[in-house]
Amino acid sequence: MDWLRINHVLIMAHFAELDQNNIVLRVIVVNNADTSVDGHEVEAKGIAFCQSLFGADTRWVQTSYSGSKRKRYAGVGYSFDEQRNAFITPQPYPSWALDAETCDWVAPIPMPNDGDWYMWDEPNQSWVKVTTDVASV
Repeated sequence: MDWLRINHVLIMAHFAELDQNNIVLRVIVVNNADTSVDGHEVEAKGIAFCQSLFGADTRWVQTSYSGSKRKRYAGVGYSFDEQRNAFITPQPYPSWALDAETCDWVAPIPMPNDGDWYMWDEPNQSWVKVTTDVASV
């Protein structure tokens, strides 16, 4: 039944392995039985479990699909900022700056909010409207 599948998903935790530069190498799923103490999720227990599988010298940080932990769900190539306690996506363009509060990358010029689609043009430091030619699709 779907309830079993939903229940199975709800009892899982996720952990990101970090390299020496705090870059995410992989994200794994861990059963809550391997992360819980007296019914409460304990990150240190989950880290110890991950290290028992992949080696004591590996580094792990818990992440969450909902983004309730560390701003967003970790992905391979993301960085972990220890001071902000947040996972940060790779910088999309050199001109974009990191918003210290949200830990999102922000363009130097806000994208127009007119309902159209835009993409960033880094060499010209501007937003370009995306148009589609329906005849060529």
